[in-house]
Amino acid sequence: MPKVLFIAYYFPPVGGSGVLRAQKFVQYLPQEGFLPTVVAGPAALEGRWGPSDPTLSATVPPNIEVYRVDARASVPAGRLQRRLGRWLGLPGSFAKWWIRSATELASRAANGADLIFATMSPFESAEVASELSPRLDIPWVADLRDPWALDDIELYPTLLHRKLEMGKMEKLLSSAALIVMNTPDAARALKAALPRLRNKEVLAITNGFDAKDFAGTPEPRSDSKFRIVHAGGMFTGAGFQLRRRRFYQVLGGVVPGVDILGRSPVILLEALERWSARRPEIKKDLELVFAGKIAEEDQALVTRSTMASLIRFTGFLPHADSLQLIRTADLLFLPMHNLPPGKRCLSIPGKTYEYMASGRPILAAVPDGDGRDFLSQCGTALLCRPDDASGMIQILDRVYSAWKRREPVPKMNQDFVQQFERRNLTRMLARAFCGLLKNAPQRDPSYLAVPEQIEPMLPSY
Repeated sequence: MPKVLFIAYYFPPVGGSGVLRAQKFVQYLPQEGFLPTVVAGPAALEGRWGPSDPTLSATVPPNIEVYRVDARASVPAGRLQRRLGRWLGLPGSFAKWWIRSATELASRAANGADLIFATMSPFESAEVASELSPRLDIPWVADLRDPWALDDIELYPTLLHRKLEMGKMEKLLSSAALIVMNTPDAARALKAALPRLRNKEVLAITNGFDAKDFAGTPEPRSDSKFRIVHAGGMFTGAGFQLRRRRFYQVLGGVVPGVDILGRSPVILLEALERWSARRPEIKKDLELVFAGKIAEEDQALVTRSTMASLIRFTGFLPHADSLQLIRTADLLFLPMHNLPPGKRCLSIPGKTYEYMASGRPILAAVPDGDGRDFLSQCGTALLCRPDDASGMIQILDRVYSAWKRREPVPKMNQDFVQQFERRNLTRMLARAFCGLLKNAPQRDPSYLAVPEQIEPMLPSY
C-alpha cells in the first residue's frame, strides 16, 4: 500500500471545523488504498482556532502513525513583535518554529513515503512540503482549505503586502505536483490570478459531511421552542474588525466592497427585533442558540439586544454535540460576508455541508459564489443576501408559520447532496494520488489500483 506523508497542523484531539477535512481524509484513505503517516501540531493548542475535542481521536484508525511537534519549542511573539513583523513582511516566531520543527520531524517520519500531502492553513506548511519534496525525491500535493492570498476577507497592511503574499503563494505552489482547492471558484481564480500556475494541475475537492454522522434518528428534544441554531464560530469582534478594515482599506490592503458585518450577529439581531415588533407572539416560542466560540464584543452586542433573553450561548461543543443541535434545529442560520455585485466568493463555511446533509431548513444569508449555488440546489435552503434584514424576516416568518402549522420541512435533494459525502471526496483524492504516482519516474504502478468500494448511501429523512 503506498504511503502518504500527511502534514496537518490541526489534527485530533484538536477540534473545530478546520480539523475535520484532514481527519476524514486520514480516516478513509486506507479504504482507498493509501496509508497516511501524519505530522501534526501539538495535541493541545491555545486560542480560538485550537479547541480541544478528544472525541474526534476515536475516528483515526489505530494503525495510523501520528507524530507531533514539540510545543515547548514554540516561543510566542509579543503583540508589538507580531505587528512589526506583519508590517515589515518578516516571518514570525510561529512560522519559523513550525517550518523548522515540522520539516525535521517529517524527515524522520517519512519512512518510505510515496508522496507528501500538506493541508493548509497554516500556509507555512507549503514551505515544509516544498523543502521535503526534493529531499525525499517524492511529489507533494498542496491542499488549500482557504484560498490564501486570494481570500477576499483577508487583511493585509497595504496593497504591496498583498502582492508580496501573492508572489510567495505562487512561488511555493509552483513546486507542487498537484494543487487542491476547496471550491471550484477558488480553483478557477487561482489559475486566473497566478500565471505560473496556469499549466499546473488544479483540482477542486470541497469540504463535506460524513453519512455515518447522520445515520439513525437524533435524540428528540424535550422542549417546544422554535429553535434557530448557528453552529461554529462567527466573525467575532465585528466592531474591532470593521475599524481595522477601514484603516487598511485606505492603504489598499483590503479587497474593495467586502462587508464583514453579515458574519457577525448584527443583521440577524436587527431582523429578529423587527420581526418580533411585527409579531410579538413569537417571543414565547423563539430560542436562538449560538454554538461555538463568540468574542466578548459580540456577546455584549447580543446582551444589549431586546432579544437577549431568548438567546443562548453554548460555547465550543464537541462535534457530536454540535451535530445533535444541527439535526434537531427548526431553522439553521448560515451567515457570510457580503461582496460587491459581480464578484463571487471563493470560500464556503465548512458547516454548510453538514447543514445540507441534516435535511433541516436553512436561512442562508450568502453572497454569490459556489456556496450560494450549492445551497440553491440542496432543496432545504432559503436564500437572501448577507445584509438583507428584510429578506431574513420573510424567511423567518415563512419557516415559523410552517412550524406552527406542523407542516413537513422541505425535502432534501439527496442526489445532489450525496456528492459531498466524505468517502466520495476521499475517493476523488485517492484517484488523484494514483495519477501522480503512475506518472512518477521509477514507480511500479501495479500496486496503485484503488479498490472498489460500495457507494455510500445517505439515510432517509
